[in-house]
Amino acid sequence: MTIWMVRPIYAAPGGDELAIIANSDGPHRLDVAIGQRIRERRRAVGMSQQTLAERVGVTFQQVQKYERGSNRISFSRLIEIADALSCRLNDLADGLDSKHASDELRHLNALLAEDGALEILEAYRRVRGKPLRRALLAHTRALGDLDKPPKP
Repeated sequence: MTIWMVRPIYAAPGGDELAIIANSDGPHRLDVAIGQRIRERRRAVGMSQQTLAERVGVTFQQVQKYERGSNRISFSRLIEIADALSCRLNDLADGLDSKHASDELRHLNALLAEDGALEILEAYRRVRGKPLRRALLAHTRALGDLDKPPKP
């Protein structure tokens, strides 16, 4: 069952409120996506959650929640995180606002959420040469087919 809540996000001087509708089924896809990008950037620069937490003044548990998308990140905190990761805010948020990319983004986030997926991708990036990459991909696909029943 989906429960929808309306939360005010801005009260204008005249008292008018703009509102957003939030789904209580879980984190918003954009919160998850920005968290994933923070995680990717943090790992790419070789930074631990603890170090990032210290640089932005939160606990490492809070960084974990940001990266999972379970806690929303304020705009000012997002700027601090980008600064701590030596990148621009646009590097973290680019492309997240387009509606047509939501299915693709959801698919990519699901893939990257798999245990070990990011580590495999990082290792793949270090493989030099197209022939080696093609061989690695063929080998990985073959390993993925091992649990399938044999064709008659």
